[in-house]
Amino acid sequence: MPAARPATAPAATAAPPAHPLPTLDLLLLAVSIAGISLSGPLISATAAPALAIAFWRNVMSVGVLGPYALLRHRAELRGIGRRALLLATAAGALLAVHFALWMPSLRMTSVASATALVTTTPLWTILLMRLFGARAPRMVWLGTGVAFAGVLVLTGVDLSLSPRALLGDALALGAGLAAAGYVLLGAEVRKTVSTTAYTLVCYATTAVGLLAICLVAGAPLSGWPAGVWWQIVLLMVAAQLLGHSLSNRVVRALGPSITSTAILLETPGAALIAALWLGQWPPAAAYPAVVLILIGLVLVARGGRR
Repeated sequence: MPAARPATAPAATAAPPAHPLPTLDLLLLAVSIAGISLSGPLISATAAPALAIAFWRNVMSVGVLGPYALLRHRAELRGIGRRALLLATAAGALLAVHFALWMPSLRMTSVASATALVTTTPLWTILLMRLFGARAPRMVWLGTGVAFAGVLVLTGVDLSLSPRALLGDALALGAGLAAAGYVLLGAEVRKTVSTTAYTLVCYATTAVGLLAICLVAGAPLSGWPAGVWWQIVLLMVAAQLLGHSLSNRVVRALGPSITSTAILLETPGAALIAALWLGQWPPAAAYPAVVLILIGLVLVARGGRR
């Protein structure tokens, strides 16, 4: 007589059905991508110095975030430790460098090239983490190699256009590197500090740093028609409040892999907007390079999840 099956044994071994992704979060992610994609073409179209746009964008963000942060996080802001404050300030300084490099690059090379190159931030993050001893999966390194191959092809295409376009590519790559440092420092600070408190300190530091850069470079900070100011407000709302804020909101439900991979749609989104709005059609040889960069970043995102 066969032995009876224990009562505690599972009745079936089939994997549980996957939960559907929340529709609201997917819609919010789509709005986030649209807002981020608009930033590059909007900066390129705004008739004001790129450095001044970067400065006022951050000042306006502090103006929107500041009252809420001071009302709800005043005690936390007063009690931030010295180390966390120094790291948040350093992150803000790197964010200022990021803006100071990327925004001028949009006036020197195409929106498609500048956006594709600045989104290499995950690659620089992997390399910086490797310097500090972190190990990455093989797929991450494969994606890094594919993406950098795309970078080499894209910069070669832009060099054939003009040395100015190549310089714009270099600025965009430098902006991606600065953003990687900003991301790593911010992740360390947010272990002990809320996102709101950290963001206020970071953005305020960024605004001060960009003000210093504008003064040294002699970039005017006013004297434009009202339409330019409304474009800067739209940039702040689209890129900061809708773009980055919504992506931070949905990452908890959708997960970092889906969110980070979807945000890569910024590159084709910005290229399409620039083509239809500004008439910036990249040369045919640039398309394979952009595709290589995007494939590499997708591999990095999937490998990072593992």
